[in-house]
Amino acid sequence: MKHTVSVGVFGIITNEQDEVLLCHRNDYDLWNMPGGGLEKGETPWECIVREVKEETGLDVAISRLMGIYSKTHKDEIVFVFVCTVLGGKLELNEEARALKYYALTDIPKNTVPKQVERLHHYFENKNKIYLKEQGGESTIDMVNAGKL
Repeated sequence: MKHTVSVGVFGIITNEQDEVLLCHRNDYDLWNMPGGGLEKGETPWECIVREVKEETGLDVAISRLMGIYSKTHKDEIVFVFVCTVLGGKLELNEEARALKYYALTDIPKNTVPKQVERLHHYFENKNKIYLKEQGGESTIDMVNAGKL
């Protein structure tokens, strides 16, 4: 029997004030780091460059891998990359209703909880690569239950 695991990617993009770029999703009232899922034949590092461009208008290069997170309850693996802006222009599109840089202490309450955990990992030790299982309730289930 074939087993399928989905792969997601997210990018940590910071400005000169060490604030992190977040996208406010169109489909849910949630903030998220730019990112998404792999397309057929795509590597995770190609995917994050494409997703950041699609969601923010920015051209980025990967500075380093920040973490690999396994969500075994959902058969999902998430790669988080630290990205450097090379060019482009920060602009809205159909994937996000707002784009904004936030200090870690000012991140909106309706930010995806697993993303908040990942951002705390990054800001606690910017040189470490995290390998972590992230369990618990899915963000969409939390939204549907009125918890977010």
